[in-house]
Amino acid sequence: MKNLKSLLTAAILTGAVSMAANAADTEVQQYAHPTLFGSQAHSYATTKANYLVGGEVAETANKVGVVEKSNVFVDSFAKDLLNVLKTNTNDVNWNPKMPVLRSELAVILAETFASDRQTVKKDAFKDITDNYWAKSWIDTAYDTNLMIGYPDGNFRPDQPVTKAEVFATIAQIVDVNIEDITNVEFKDQEIKYIPLWSVNATKEVIGSKLLEQTPDPQKVIDDEYLSKQQVAYLISALRSDLAYTKKLATDANAPDVVKKYAPTVLTMKMNSRVSARHSNVGEKFTAKTTKEVTIAGTTFPEGSTVTGEITEVKRPGVNHPGYIKVKFENIKDGKVVVDFPNTVSEATAETIKNPNILARICGAPFSATGRVAGIIGRSGANALNVSGDRLEELGDDASDLFVETLCLHPGSGVKSAGNGILAVGKGIVDITKTAISGTFGILYEVTDELVYLIYPKASNNSALNPDEELVVIF
Repeated sequence: MKNLKSLLTAAILTGAVSMAANAADTEVQQYAHPTLFGSQAHSYATTKANYLVGGEVAETANKVGVVEKSNVFVDSFAKDLLNVLKTNTNDVNWNPKMPVLRSELAVILAETFASDRQTVKKDAFKDITDNYWAKSWIDTAYDTNLMIGYPDGNFRPDQPVTKAEVFATIAQIVDVNIEDITNVEFKDQEIKYIPLWSVNATKEVIGSKLLEQTPDPQKVIDDEYLSKQQVAYLISALRSDLAYTKKLATDANAPDVVKKYAPTVLTMKMNSRVSARHSNVGEKFTAKTTKEVTIAGTTFPEGSTVTGEITEVKRPGVNHPGYIKVKFENIKDGKVVVDFPNTVSEATAETIKNPNILARICGAPFSATGRVAGIIGRSGANALNVSGDRLEELGDDASDLFVETLCLHPGSGVKSAGNGILAVGKGIVDITKTAISGTFGILYEVTDELVYLIYPKASNNSALNPDEELVVIF
């Protein structure tokens, strides 16, 4: 008896642990093809990834499109900055659309240019306590001369930063020739709330073209303050330029930490093909580096192997091109393996290639057969599931009909009979929908494969193909 109790206890505990471990993982199967009725055909969602055959997916916010591949996404540095702010402030009312505060600007600047720097100046400001949420970032921003305090010894962390002050901060970092810029205008409109002392700084920001990267451009023109979101994107665009495109010169008076800023620039060619049409969440892919690169102090030669993983997929449908989201995990040379940072500030596809016609001809029959088989299987399974649900509901209603009538409640019995008829009608409608959706889905998928064979470029912006060169900035 004692052993039986022990076994039952162990079983209950094991079951509870298993349920807790899988609580965030859900799998849903509904209509055979979602593009007809806007339903999910087959979705798989976890805390780390999303996989969807058509329909709508709860997209991860923290992503940015690969240049030249608008439907291939990677984690976004700008949105990662916003996540850092939101997570650390513990403010339930935190809103990225609200004006950026001095403490938040310190976090953005420190994370961008000095995230791995150890601060040496402590207790620099009277109004920054040891347990203040942004103290370490404020110390770093002050220690690296990215920001300064006020003459009275305070930092004023909760004070909103004006648009002019943000522009002055950026002008301190870049050197832009403003001789040809006569007006303080953005998108042919005068930028408001620019005092005389910040006119030249504003012209430098206008000339840098960084404002083109900010959301809500009209608010950049009209509002006195930039939002947290706008500043995150503005600084992220600056970071990308200093790291890779280098169109902007660094100001002679810029902080040393900016002058010495050297992010990781990874150049590689894809070995594997990933696409919104065929790839699944959790699949790994590889690439080979085309240039020597140093990651976390370790130098990897040309030809080192980069491993990545697909974290989100949305299949192409009638009204949408689909997309994939990827992450780059590590780089390997022999037995030496180093993990990459979590987010990137920019990724660019340098060359656009398509799989050759022979590869497409050989591959298409398998993917087409698999898709058609999947649609047929889901259609049949869904029809059986609907039939079972409606029969169960009909049986319950029939039972209620007799019980309620024989208990001298004929009105309730009639209502139960009506519910039974309605259940049968709903079943017929749902099965009809499944049949129509399945038929439509088969026609759509076969047509999609033919289009891919004849004109692969149509789906190229949601795919990465072998030998395409990618440049990724960490």
